[in-house]
Amino acid sequence: MTEKALGPLRLGTRRSKLAMAQSGQVARAVSELTGRSVELVEITTYGDTSREHLARIGGTGVFVTALRDALLGGEVDFAVHSLKDLPTTQPDDLTLAAVPPRADPRDALVARDGLTFDELPAGARVGTGSPRRMAQLNAYARGRGMTIETVPIRGNIDTRVGYVRSGELDAVVLAAAGLHRIGRTDEVTEFLSVDAVLPAPGQGALAVECAAVNVDLAAVLAELDDPYTRAAVTAERSLLAALEAGCSAPVGALADLLADGQVVNEMRLRGVVGTTDGSTLVQLSTTGPVPTSHSDASALGRELASEMLAKGAAGLMGERAL
Repeated sequence: MTEKALGPLRLGTRRSKLAMAQSGQVARAVSELTGRSVELVEITTYGDTSREHLARIGGTGVFVTALRDALLGGEVDFAVHSLKDLPTTQPDDLTLAAVPPRADPRDALVARDGLTFDELPAGARVGTGSPRRMAQLNAYARGRGMTIETVPIRGNIDTRVGYVRSGELDAVVLAAAGLHRIGRTDEVTEFLSVDAVLPAPGQGALAVECAAVNVDLAAVLAELDDPYTRAAVTAERSLLAALEAGCSAPVGALADLLADGQVVNEMRLRGVVGTTDGSTLVQLSTTGPVPTSHSDASALGRELASEMLAKGAAGLMGERAL
């Protein structure tokens, strides 16, 4: 190996506190694997600089494109993404080298005065940047005879929680994994059950990506891969792709493993799509053997998507929080 090859590995990351925290976790793991130092290279993406709502600017890929350009341009050796931000089609010139073990996939409520969702006052203003969350929160509230107003918001965790602290909003809903990664789970007033709100496909999981030509690095990074997490997120993202929906669409999905005693023998995939006002939801699930290949996991997602489309999901996909 040349001296240059033994230098630090360059990890491309977004600049947010959350992105830096999760990239730092991967950097430490890669450094332990390789014995080489890993330096974080901060990259600003369009999704970080645009103040428009994600549904309006396209959602899919807005946090990813600049990192991928840096990979292909040789500016960084590998990149870490929140997996739910990745477009469902994987480019041929990039390798999804690892999907590490998933963190908590649930959504979390941060509300004033320590309130749970059921304790929110009539007409409570609940902030979220996600049409998926809006659809399910509104439906859940309606089912419990509650009235809430979902308010579209953008910004990092500090900004979003700040809306509650300032009294502008009664509550915000965020990904539990993000709060955990920056050590702020103590601010959560309720972790929302996946029976009430299904997460975004891939939520809680990270994606470690490198250039396809960098086969040696890909092989090393693959040691961070968790096959169960990869199978689950592959099924979830296959559902999303088959519904022809981007990450700004009101689609929730979660694949979880079902165990008989100590033996994991089945995977259950649940999916939901709905109008953002929560008036109409299509929610279905399917169960099958634990997928042992990418194609098996993808087939599970396509199967559930076709059932959802048959139940009218296609008519709901155009509803965006604009």
